[in-house]
Amino acid sequence: MTDLKYFILRRLITFLPTVVGVVALTFVIARMIPADPARLWAGGVKAKEDVIAQLAQKYHLKEPLYVQFFYYLRDIFTGDWGVSPVTRRPVLADIASYFPATVELAVFSFVLIVTVGVPLGMVAALKRDSWVDHLVRVISIGGASLPVFWLGVLLQLAFYHSLGVLPAVGRGTPPPRVFTGMYTLDSLLCGDFAAFWDNLSHMVLPGVTLAFSSVGLIARITRGSILDTLSAEHIDFARMRGLTRWLMLKHILKNSLVPIITVLGLTFSWLLSGAIVVEAIFAWPGIGSYATSAIANVDFPAIVGVTLLMGLIYVAINFLVDILYALVDPRVRL
Repeated sequence: MTDLKYFILRRLITFLPTVVGVVALTFVIARMIPADPARLWAGGVKAKEDVIAQLAQKYHLKEPLYVQFFYYLRDIFTGDWGVSPVTRRPVLADIASYFPATVELAVFSFVLIVTVGVPLGMVAALKRDSWVDHLVRVISIGGASLPVFWLGVLLQLAFYHSLGVLPAVGRGTPPPRVFTGMYTLDSLLCGDFAAFWDNLSHMVLPGVTLAFSSVGLIARITRGSILDTLSAEHIDFARMRGLTRWLMLKHILKNSLVPIITVLGLTFSWLLSGAIVVEAIFAWPGIGSYATSAIANVDFPAIVGVTLLMGLIYVAINFLVDILYALVDPRVRL
């Protein structure tokens, strides 16, 4: 346990410069625009001069760059991520209202990927060159080659227009009370099961669309990792010891987890940041829709805010993946 604490401390120290780098990158992006930032934040060509002057003073835009960076850091860590000229609200408040919808959809898709992709990969490895193995290969190729927008529209045509069993767009019924911003979870917490099932049904089509390309990838990674483990000498030794099938499977899976955890961590990051197309197809009011609207309206504070958020999420997830490595394989702590 002491080794684990030192490992986490070392990783934390290593990731701090990465966080500063992400913040510095968003600062550079914000300052590289070929226009007056204060005018853009105030609303563009129609902005009033007194408002522009107030914003320039508030964000120290007349100061040297290193002074601006200091105040930028201070504002970020004190929760001041600027004000959107489009919504007229603080960017952090906008993100807080949109982001739970994306997290909810990403978690739903991630559960699908883990519960379908990992078992498929395990079966494909244990039944190598069988019809299951060939089916997993077909799913992997299909997931990698099918465009997301095409699959989304196809599912809408099949399950909404033809069968009429699932809703095509929207997020569902708002819960009576909002605790987390995630409708399904809040509906459960309120005990409103009708809203829960309605919200869950709205998540099925976008969730499957988002998860489909990653299911095949995880299945292939799992298959390859388990086959590598099966060819190791310690597995032959375990067989000779006469371990039961269940203990053998547990042993094999534990020794195959490191590459699977790596890909799952990257996949979850992608689900959070790469849902823009899916959210647009299914009118899902998440952070992807917010980012799309910000780009269309040249809402620079919002663009920088979303970029910063996604960068910090990538860093945080990589940090968590490293800790999982250390828990699964103690040799990583050395």
